[in-house]
Amino acid sequence: MGQSFLQIGVTLCIVIVIVPVLGRYMARVFQGERTLLDWLINPIERSCLVLIGVGSKDDAYGGKPQTVGEYIRAVLYSNLCMGTLVYLIIFYQRLLPWNPNDFDAPSWDILLHTVVSFVTNTGQQHYTGETTLSYFSQVAALGFLMFTSAATGLAVGIAFIRGLTGKKLGNFYVDVTRAITRILLPMSIIGAIALVFCGVPQTLAGTLVVETLEGRTQYIARGPVASFEMIKMLGDNGGGFFGVNSAHPYENPNGAANLIETMAMIAIPASLIYTYGIFAKNMKQAWLLFWMVFVALMILIWVTVTGEQQGNPLVNGTLGLEQPNLEGKEIRLGWVETALWAVMTTATMCGAVNGMHDSLMPAGLFSSLSSLFLRIIWGGQGTGTAYLFTYLILTLFLVGLIVGRTPQFLGRKIERREIILGSVVVLIYPIVVLIPSAITLAYPVSLSGITNPGFHGISQVVYEYAAAGANNGSSLQGLDNNSLWWNLSTCLSMFAGRYIPIIAILLLADGISRKPKAVETAITLKTDSLLFTVATAGLVVILAMLAFLPVLALGPIAEGFKLAAAS
Repeated sequence: MGQSFLQIGVTLCIVIVIVPVLGRYMARVFQGERTLLDWLINPIERSCLVLIGVGSKDDAYGGKPQTVGEYIRAVLYSNLCMGTLVYLIIFYQRLLPWNPNDFDAPSWDILLHTVVSFVTNTGQQHYTGETTLSYFSQVAALGFLMFTSAATGLAVGIAFIRGLTGKKLGNFYVDVTRAITRILLPMSIIGAIALVFCGVPQTLAGTLVVETLEGRTQYIARGPVASFEMIKMLGDNGGGFFGVNSAHPYENPNGAANLIETMAMIAIPASLIYTYGIFAKNMKQAWLLFWMVFVALMILIWVTVTGEQQGNPLVNGTLGLEQPNLEGKEIRLGWVETALWAVMTTATMCGAVNGMHDSLMPAGLFSSLSSLFLRIIWGGQGTGTAYLFTYLILTLFLVGLIVGRTPQFLGRKIERREIILGSVVVLIYPIVVLIPSAITLAYPVSLSGITNPGFHGISQVVYEYAAAGANNGSSLQGLDNNSLWWNLSTCLSMFAGRYIPIIAILLLADGISRKPKAVETAITLKTDSLLFTVATAGLVVILAMLAFLPVLALGPIAEGFKLAAAS
């Protein structure tokens, strides 16, 4: 166990080390500065932009600057086209290559849910990958969306940062191209090679048929897993090649692979805060926000690990001694790594799992749901950083009202329009989670698919919509969610939870960028202070708890009390 706790410490230390390195590199990429890979990437990038129709360099970032309306339309139209293309690829997968098992198209509702899930960077899966999709559908279709959806979020996050710092939003197509060619693709190649060395398969051969020692026939699914796995983690997509995701030994065979995948899912979201500091030329504020989020992550990890270490009191009472909760854990990785991963995957909106979240103790389930509800520890690719600064702007406005000072962010006034748009970003999430959850729970027999009675069943339903609305692909695996209702209702939550906040934060950033920069005076409220950072953390917790405390009380909190009373 001591070795497992050491791995948590090593993982968090590596995060602190790589944040300034990757954050500085991403700032150079999106500021149009020279990087180490220019000699290789420039010709490829130039060719891609010419094909797209963006060939000029009219500003410092490359490409013709877009208005906020053009930027939003570019996001929506490109995502619609990509989703349509992938839908057709999977629908006709039987006629396409790399289909050694002759899989036909899944049902229309599963197919629609899958496409919406991956185009929104959610990766929520209501199917089993190795028995549903061909290699071509997995790699060329879903793998394609893993790159483009992550790049879309990253581009939107960078556009938001530009707007906050008084710059033009830039060009969406240029930002997406650079995100793929200079960040996601190089890191995915290096990471996939590392996973192959760790034992993750990378092959186009079909299912392996073997005879067991008992004389029975066993079918072992395999495929180009390493390349799929790396972009799944790096892009915070979460959807696995196999049905059990990163709990499968072919996706995550050992501790080394587990560490690589853990670092991949947190690297970009954590580093974007440092990237903001470079854009804003305010590293003090960037580090304060980084440590605020880091401390919140540490608290959630501590709560989860403590709950899993104490184990199930009913089981402990039967055994007569305290044992860690091993249900739903991969013993080759250890229960501590599963607890750490559960917090990391919900904090980063990745959604990949290396154990079964349905088997977490109430404390771990509380932490996982809290991460989803907060959405800023560290949040999704790009969008998580935007949500963090949206909360900061709302805090600035409220604190300014309390102390009677003019709310300004980086010298630009925060007014009615910014607060309305910020409120949309904050409030749309409870709507897409709580309303469908209430409808589902109202029909426990026909709609819910609950497999565990009582308080845990409530958590199963709410978790599914919380993950969908937060664009996180994880779920409580005991839920029977492969139905028409679940496929269509979660589609709406994923779609609204992705694109309504994106539109709002782009409008918010554009509005701030157009404001004249005011001269800071002695009464200007400082946002790069420890006191203001603590106030921001408090507001984030208060707003999340106001919306979701009743759900937490009826779910993991009540379940925890019930277990304690029964013991």
